[in-house]
This record gives sequence, C-alpha cells and structure tokens, in this order.
Amino acid sequence: MAKIQPFKALRPHTDKAAQVAAPPYDVLNSAEAAETAKSNPYSFLHVTKSEIDLPGITDIHTPEVYEKAKTNLKELQQNGVLLREEKPCYYIYELVMNGRHQTGLVAVSSVDDYEADIIKKHEFTRPEKEQDRINHIRTSGAQTGNVFLAYRDVAAINELVDTWKQKTALYDFIADDGIEHKIWVVNDEVTVQQISEFFASQVPYTYIADGHHRAASAAKVRKSLEPGYHDHANYFLTTLFPAGQLHIMDYNRVVKDLNGHTEADFLRALYDHFEVERMPAAFSPTHLHEFGMYLGDQWFKLTAKEGSYSTDPIGVLDVTILSEKILDPLLGIKDQRTDKRIDFVGGIRGLGELEKRVNSGEMKIAFSLHPVSIQQLFDIADSGNVMPPKSTWFEPKLRDGLLTHLIYE
Repeated sequence: MAKIQPFKALRPHTDKAAQVAAPPYDVLNSAEAAETAKSNPYSFLHVTKSEIDLPGITDIHTPEVYEKAKTNLKELQQNGVLLREEKPCYYIYELVMNGRHQTGLVAVSSVDDYEADIIKKHEFTRPEKEQDRINHIRTSGAQTGNVFLAYRDVAAINELVDTWKQKTALYDFIADDGIEHKIWVVNDEVTVQQISEFFASQVPYTYIADGHHRAASAAKVRKSLEPGYHDHANYFLTTLFPAGQLHIMDYNRVVKDLNGHTEADFLRALYDHFEVERMPAAFSPTHLHEFGMYLGDQWFKLTAKEGSYSTDPIGVLDVTILSEKILDPLLGIKDQRTDKRIDFVGGIRGLGELEKRVNSGEMKIAFSLHPVSIQQLFDIADSGNVMPPKSTWFEPKLRDGLLTHLIYE
C-alpha cells in the first residue's frame, strides 16, 4: 500500500505566491527562463534555473550553477519571501484550465515505495538528466520539482478533499498563461491522520504520470547520503491525482526528412498498413489507431489496418504503431530518445505548430496522435513495461516554488 506523509513545506507568503510561482524547470530553456524572470526577483526560476543569474556561463551543469541555486533559495528565505510551515501538513492543489478543474493532494511519498515498485513507472530515464537533478537536490538541500502521481479513484479520499475545499484557499491566483492555481493547507491533525490511513489502506499503488527523472534522482540522493543522515531524504515531493481528475493530451511528432523517399513513394508505402485519406483541413484523431499526417501542404488521415499491430499493452499504443510501421521502417528513426531528426510537440501547442514547423522548412513531415488514456498508462505500468519516449503530455502543469520539500534541516 502507498505510504505518504505530511511535511513542513517551504512556501511563499500569501501576497508573494503569484510572483514566486514558476513554470517547471524542464519546460523552459535558459533564454526563456531569463526572459520570464528578468523583472521578477522573486521568481522561483532563480532557484530552478539559476544559470540565469550567471551571465556568460556556457555550461549550465557546473557546480557554480547549483551553488547559485542554493544561495538564491536562502536569500528568498532570509528576505521573508519564503517561510517554513510550523508543523507537517498536507496540501490540496487545484488547477483550473479552460473551465476544467483538476485537484490533487500534495504530500511526500516514500522512496522505499519507489524502489519496491509500489510507485510504478512507465518510462526509462536518462543518466544525464538524473545527474542534473541529483546535483540540484544535494547542493540546494531541497526538492523543488514536484513528481506528478496518479492513482485509481477512492471515494473516501475524493469526499474528504471536496469537503476541505469548502474552506478558504491559502493561495488563489491566475498565472500569466491563464491557468488558475489554488492551494489549501490541511493542518487539522484528525484530517491529516485520515488521509494517511486512507492511502495506507485503500491505495495499493501510485503511478508516475510526469517526473520520472525527479523521482529517480530523489532515490539516488537518499542512497548517496550517510546512513541515518536525515529522515527527510526518505521521502520526495509529490502531488497525487485521482485518475478521474486527469486529462492526457496528444504528444505529436515532427521529422526533418523522408529518409531518401520521394513524397509519392512514401505515400505509396503507407498503404501496406494504413487506410490513407486526404483531408480538407488540419486533422486531429478522434479515435485510437487514427493518425493525422501533414506532408507537402496537405493533411491526411491514416487509419491503422486491423492485424497490422499487436494487441499487447505496448503494441496497441498509437505511439508504438507509428514507431513500428512508419518511423523505424520508412523514416529510419530507430531510437526516438537520441535521433536528432525527430522532435516532439505537446498537444497544448495545437496543430498550427505542426504546420508551422513543416511550412518553415525546418521539418518535412508531421504526425498528430490520439492521446494515450490513463487506463493505458496504468496497464503498461502494471505489466512492468515502459512506453515509448514522449508518449504522454499532461496539462495543466504544476508550478514550482509554491510548495518545496527540504531534505536538510
């Protein structure tokens, strides 16, 4: 069963929350982060992307960058921008995007659960990305990035969360991207105990939806510390969402060239495994095993033929079908994680972004996919398999800086 705990969050003063809150560190490059934070000394990007305060630096993974993150975090505390909760609490975090509400519970989850596969994974991690987070956590003494966990709905937990949301929120603001963020502090000892017991008795597993590298890094930091160094490192920062609250968006692909094929030859080759139909406008798949394709200023609908794909939990995924029937055999892309000829476009950017990338000449062809379902994610994680890279895109994104977990006292 899932083991979670309340924690004493490092968080902004109420009147500073909107200024502190920042996009996740891995959705902005250094230049974008610098532009976003340039007129805001309280932005948490000064902690998560601290290279923006080191002009001229060329390697963002040097010790100097991590030391700057540590310094900036301390200054935010010393200047009264951030405060430490007096006692361990749970937190309820609601995001509202385009009128749709999504509510999760912020807690710290057990590293032991991660290592025992009670917290289930569905992606491989990359060593260099892990090492970046390991260095950041060890140097700053803080887990600044949230791991987004999902679990199957439990009526008692949903009811408890809904009841607590009738109280006044601690934070309630609309970020510059139009997403509303609301956070409540759950500080009643009876309620805190109830939450812990519900998870311990009714949630057998949780599933990483987003944040595989952050979770893996937290586990490796714990392992690297001296035995008994501090109990806080035995847990890592998570926000847990019931499956019914989640919305997975499409995660689309663009490719630089046709691997030596002419457009006509490429189209003819598709007929082996797909029904191919020209479309009058941009096409976003409405069913599994449908694909949109943009090539030569024309949109197509591709429908995978029955019998052309496996029905096992991995083989049935549209990202797998695309890889096995088009990307690998026709376009020569063997490893999507490392091949520089392919790029990935989150569904939040829309089909117009796919057209833009192709029409500019940067890319030759684009594919739009039907989103993976949360049940597919659960099935794959339960089977012990992993998804192809860049299979899921979750929106809206949690903001960094609102709730931070310190592993050193």
